[in-house]
Amino acid sequence: MPPGIPRRADRAPDRAPDLRARPAEQPTERAVRPADAGRGESGDRGSRPVDPDRRARAAELAERRARAAEQAERRSADAPGRARPGDSDDARRPRRPAAERSGERPRPSAARPARRPARRPAPRRHPRAGTARAGIAAGRVVVAFLSVVVLLGTGYAWANFQSLNDNLTTTDVIGAGGGGERPADGSIDILMVGMDSRTDAKGNPLPAEILRELQAGDEKAGGLNTDTLILMHIPNDSGKAVAVSFPRDSYVKIAGNYGRHKINSAYGYGKTAALEKLKAEGLTDQAQLEQQSKQAGAKTLIETIQNLSDVTIDHYAEINLVGFYEITKAVGGVDVCLTQATKDNFSGANFKAGPQTVQGRDALAFVRQRHGLLRGDLDRVVRQQVFMAGLAKKILSAGTLSDPRKLNALIDALTKSIVLDPGWNVLEFAAQMKDMTGGNLEFKTIPTGNPELETPEDGQAVEVVEGEVRRFFDQLGKDPNASTAPDSGVDPATVTVQVLNGSGSTGLAGRVLAALVAEKFADGGSGNATEDVAASVVRYGQGGEAGAKAVAEALDGLPTEQDGTVAAGSVRVLLGPDYDGPGAQNLKGSPLVGLDGARRQQPPSSGTAEQPITADGVRCVN
Repeated sequence: MPPGIPRRADRAPDRAPDLRARPAEQPTERAVRPADAGRGESGDRGSRPVDPDRRARAAELAERRARAAEQAERRSADAPGRARPGDSDDARRPRRPAAERSGERPRPSAARPARRPARRPAPRRHPRAGTARAGIAAGRVVVAFLSVVVLLGTGYAWANFQSLNDNLTTTDVIGAGGGGERPADGSIDILMVGMDSRTDAKGNPLPAEILRELQAGDEKAGGLNTDTLILMHIPNDSGKAVAVSFPRDSYVKIAGNYGRHKINSAYGYGKTAALEKLKAEGLTDQAQLEQQSKQAGAKTLIETIQNLSDVTIDHYAEINLVGFYEITKAVGGVDVCLTQATKDNFSGANFKAGPQTVQGRDALAFVRQRHGLLRGDLDRVVRQQVFMAGLAKKILSAGTLSDPRKLNALIDALTKSIVLDPGWNVLEFAAQMKDMTGGNLEFKTIPTGNPELETPEDGQAVEVVEGEVRRFFDQLGKDPNASTAPDSGVDPATVTVQVLNGSGSTGLAGRVLAALVAEKFADGGSGNATEDVAASVVRYGQGGEAGAKAVAEALDGLPTEQDGTVAAGSVRVLLGPDYDGPGAQNLKGSPLVGLDGARRQQPPSSGTAEQPITADGVRCVN
C-alpha cells in the first residue's frame, strides 16, 4: 500500500498511533523525532547529519494522514442522517491545530498524536441509497449486540454507524418461513448463541495469550458446544421483550434423527455430519469445508429449537469467547452480586460475596461456573441472565454509546466475534425494540423437570417436557392469569385417558398416565396393549377429537385417529417403540413442572429466585 493512503478513512480512530507500526503505516520514532522538529539539517546535536528530504517526506506523510482522517470524519459527520441527535459540529469533530487552519505545515509531532493509522477500506457490497445502507449496517450492529442482550432499547442509537457493514461475518442459516421482518403474529424471534469456540468469527485461532487468560485450552478444545442459548421474543406492540434461556444440558430431540441428547450438542451433530458428507463428495478446500459445515450445524440447532418451542426463528446471532471477553472490558465491567463467596478451579471463578464489578476473564468465569453451585447448570443460567441484564443496564446508564472510545472498542470486539444471518431491516427492528429498556426486558428459563436425569449416553442431564415448553412459549406476552388449557379449549378434567403399552419398555404406560394425570386429565387406567403397536398414536371415540388433540399435545404432538372401539368422551393412548415423550425416562419420583413453568420439585436458587430478572437493577444470586 503506498504511503499516505488510509486503510479505513471512514472509521473514527480511538487511540494513539503505534510507533512500532510498519514504516508504510506510521513514521518511526527514528525518522520523525519531536525534538528534531524545526532544527537545521544537522540538528542541534551534531552527531550526524539528517537527510532533509527524508524529514520532509515524513512530515508530509504525517500531514496527509491527519488531513485524510479529518476529511473522512467531516464526510461522516456531514452525511445526511449520520449525525447523532444533539451533536453539534464542534462536539462531533475536534478543531484542527492553528498551523493547519492557517495553511502552515504542522510539525510531525503534532500530527494527530491521538489517532491511529486509518485502515484500508474493506471490499464493499453494491451500495444502496442514502439512509437505507446506514440502516442495514445499523441493524447488523443491533442484532450483533443482541447476542449478548445489551443493546435492547438502544438499537436506534446505532442508526448512524456503517463501519461494521463490510466487516461482520454472516451466515445464511434461516430457512423457509423465517427471516422476514413481519411474521404472521407481527413479533420477531431471535436465537442468540454463545459458542464455546477457540476461534474468532473469521475462523482464525484465538491468540495463545487470550486462551491462557481465559483458561480455555487451545483451539482444539470446545468449538462445537453452544453453552449459551437464548431465544429473544420481541412483541409487535412495543410491549415487554422476553429473553428465554435454554439450559445447555436440556435433554431434547436433536433435529436430523440424531435421537435425544443434550441441546448444546445439536450444533456439533449437524456440523460433524455435514463435514463428513462434504469430504465424501470430494470437497477439499478447508475454508469451504468449515463454512458449509458450520452453516449445517447452525441449521440443526435452529431446527432443534424450533421443534422444541414451536416458535419460528426469524434471525440468528452467534458470539464466541473472545467477543464476550472484549465486550465486557470495553464497557468497563459489569455490576453483579453473589449471595455467598465461591471458588471453582474448573471455570477460574473466585468471587467474594456481595456486590462487585467483573470484566474480561472474571466475567467469563462468572457466567461459565456451574461446579459448586446448588443447581449446577440451572444456576449457571441464572448467572448468565443477571449478568446480561447488568450489561444492558451498564451500557444504558454509563453513556457507552456516546463515548467514541468505548463505542469503537465495542465495534472492534463485535467484528472479531459475531456471526449473523444477513436478512435484517433495522427500521422495522428498531421500531419494535426502541422502548424496551429497563423493566421492559425480562429474562426467563424454559420449564424443566428433574435436573439430574440419568440418560443412556450423555450422563446426567436436565429433563425437558416438550409439551410444557410449547405451552410456555405460547403464553409469552399473554395475561398470566389467563387459562393455560391447550389451544383446543378443552378442560383436561373432562377427558378420560387410558394408556396401553406396546413399546416393550416395562412400566412406561404407568409413567405416561401419571404425567397426564399431573396435567389434570382424568385417570382411565393403564396396561399392556393386546395388539402390535408399530407407532405411538392417540385414538378417540365419537365426538372426542378435541380431547384427543389436547392429549396428543401434552405428549409432544402424537398423531390422532378415530377408533369406533373407544367410548365417546374417552381417549386411548397406544405407546409404541418410537415413544420418547413425557414419562419415557424414569423420573425417580420427580413431579412434572406445572403449566406456569415453576420447578416444583426443586428449591429456589436463592431467597429472591422468584423475583423477575430485568435490566432495571442488580439481583444477588448463587
